[in-house]
Amino acid sequence: MNSSKIILVTGASSGFGALTVRVLARAGHTVYAGIRETEGRNAPAVADLLKHAADNAVDLRPIELDVSSQTSADDAISEIVHAHGRLDVVVHNAGHMVLGPAEAFTPEQIAQVYDTNVLGTQRVNRAALPYMRDRHEGLLVWVGSSSTRGGCPPFLGPYFAAKAAMDALAVSYAGELVRFGVETAIVVPGAYTEGTNHFLHAGRPDDAERAAAYDEKYAALMDDVNVRLAGLLPPTADVAEVAEVIAQVVDMPAGTRPLRTHVDPSRDGSEVVSAVADRIRVDFFRRIGLDDLLTPGSSL
Repeated sequence: MNSSKIILVTGASSGFGALTVRVLARAGHTVYAGIRETEGRNAPAVADLLKHAADNAVDLRPIELDVSSQTSADDAISEIVHAHGRLDVVVHNAGHMVLGPAEAFTPEQIAQVYDTNVLGTQRVNRAALPYMRDRHEGLLVWVGSSSTRGGCPPFLGPYFAAKAAMDALAVSYAGELVRFGVETAIVVPGAYTEGTNHFLHAGRPDDAERAAAYDEKYAALMDDVNVRLAGLLPPTADVAEVAEVIAQVVDMPAGTRPLRTHVDPSRDGSEVVSAVADRIRVDFFRRIGLDDLLTPGSSL
């Protein structure tokens, strides 16, 4: 196991993020839980996090971070680096799901989904990467989605599109950062229907008239998409597996981490397609003489 790291996890008030900060802290790292509105609606989550830190004697710290604001991202990263002189790992976890017919979402709504799931990672990267590049060391962990390359149901289109965009950005960053000694790892969870608030807090389309037109033919499907996905999960599936895998990737020695790690008990096919896609990328890089942008874990 590597020595203790300074880690920032975005979107840590609930779901994968809340689980991940606790697992990483128990592994001996100094973990900053990026949470927006720490003194407002997320104050209970902050209090629970601080209680967990005290009860378990771990170094787990909430920090105000709204990934929709570059100023917020800059301030959070600056505070961490000022306190420790470095930032070793960023876990891009912040995200927001929407549920409903794609046509009924306004362009502005879809832009908001991209703002959280894609542009949020870019804001945090722009704040964090200058410090990592200067030290010639660091790790970006991107929490993706098996929907990007696996089987996926309809009526989650804007969210799935944003996750696919984030995945493409992560893959590009992998090649662009390797010469700076900064690694990229994409963790790909399947559709966990319990243990997170993704479906409970999913956004809905603003265009009620168009949504109603789809309700006439698809209402039952939209109402039970969560149930259908849950039916694919084995009884032993536990959302905490995602946090454990993220911690395992973080603790791997530099230079040995895989580009992509799947955590998908529903087996929706993403791992099969990703293996082919990543191998093709490796072959293409070799054909154009960019072998040095690859790592041993660039493909299976």
